[in-house]
Amino acid sequence: MRKKQQEKACRAVLAVVIGVLVPLGAAQAAEKVKVGLMLPYTGTYAALGNAITNGFKQHVAEQGGTLGGREVEYFVVDDESDPSKATENASKLVKRDQVDVLVGTVHSGVALAMAKVARDTKTLLIIPNAGADELTGPLCAPNIFRSSFTNWQPAYAMGNVAAERGHKNAVTLTWKYAAGEQAVAGFKEAFEKAGGKVAKELYLPFPNVEFQPFLTEIANLKPDAVFVFFAGGGAAKFVKDYDAAGLKKSIPLYGSGFLTDGTLDAMGGSGESLLTTLHYADGLSHAKDASFRTGYATSYKMQPDVYAVQGYDAAQLLRSGLEGVKGGKLDQAAMIKAMEAAKIDSPRGAFTMSKAHNPVQDIYLRKVEGRDNKLVGIAEKALADPARGCKM
Repeated sequence: MRKKQQEKACRAVLAVVIGVLVPLGAAQAAEKVKVGLMLPYTGTYAALGNAITNGFKQHVAEQGGTLGGREVEYFVVDDESDPSKATENASKLVKRDQVDVLVGTVHSGVALAMAKVARDTKTLLIIPNAGADELTGPLCAPNIFRSSFTNWQPAYAMGNVAAERGHKNAVTLTWKYAAGEQAVAGFKEAFEKAGGKVAKELYLPFPNVEFQPFLTEIANLKPDAVFVFFAGGGAAKFVKDYDAAGLKKSIPLYGSGFLTDGTLDAMGGSGESLLTTLHYADGLSHAKDASFRTGYATSYKMQPDVYAVQGYDAAQLLRSGLEGVKGGKLDQAAMIKAMEAAKIDSPRGAFTMSKAHNPVQDIYLRKVEGRDNKLVGIAEKALADPARGCKM
């Protein structure tokens, strides 16, 4: 009888222990990571937003549908490239959907508003495109990272290229918004440091694509070269108009690589032989690039561009952070530390993060050949943005 009572007591104790351990084990299971994709899915930059999304999801798929062993839950907002809606959209993702990380965006004005929300709410933000210098400059913060570039980086590299090609004076043209103004400033800094002179800076409102008055002015000014910053549909139209005006034959046209990335089909041949600078090119010899391109073409039935690469690397950067977390709960401090130390095996070539959380990366010189932005060479090796004003 005593033995049976002891066995019964042991079973009761065991049941209690199991009852305690099961919920404890469940609590230790890795929490899912909530990702808020705030990108343009309509308007001028729609193709860019879709490419970033595709690239991000491709890397997640390569990891078996998880990042750092965690299930990924997406919350998606079309930011419409409209800065006036940015604060409300970002706040909804953070407060209503309680995302762990914001991923966005393309338009620099929208990204600046997103960054303010991220700083105010201490939400992790990964910027997969917008190159506004301020984001990793005076507005830098521990919880803000970029997987793309600063407007300064490719433009500065092109300023040196233009000077090396013997040009002495240039005219610049861009939309009058942060990305364009900062690209022009980067080009001008390098070009004039090398002995050149920017004779005139021309601007038109975003997203205006009535280029004819500016083309007429360029023809009258007769500079040695023209540097522009345009992207998306506006870039395609500008290059076609520049060619149609007969300027392509007489005045060399240069630009940050967004001029010809993802836009060559729409240019209908007018982009042929144009030189641009960017942190990605067709014809790179990296093994990672080959596997990335194959996977992207298989999944999406098209070739990837720089925007897809930046989305892919945003997911890689986030994975690095998640792999730095020990235990089930998301520890943002541990994630940030791991992301700061990450070396990203990117299709563009391996890169590290600067102290301001911006890629330190090679900038390539590319030449348009058919539908490709073919690698010509490295314009700047491991170029780090100066991150002027960053106090982090």
